[in-house]
Amino acid sequence: MSLKVTVDLNTCQGYVCCVMEAPEVFDIDDAVGKAVLLQERPSEELRSKVEAAARACPARAIRVEQD
Repeated sequence: MSLKVTVDLNTCQGYVCCVMEAPEVFDIDDAVGKAVLLQERPSEELRSKVEAAARACPARAIRVEQD
């Protein structure tokens, strides 16, 4: 199974918690102040970081799914 990560940009408030938890997967677009996905389908090795980023998001803008 592989991971699929999505960010709801209507909900994202640019708190940067995702970047702190998983900088390999998330960044912030400075122009709009919202999260940017660097990897929509990160490797299994990054699962714990991605799940931590989703839990840390105050806006609950990150969804992690299994494919």
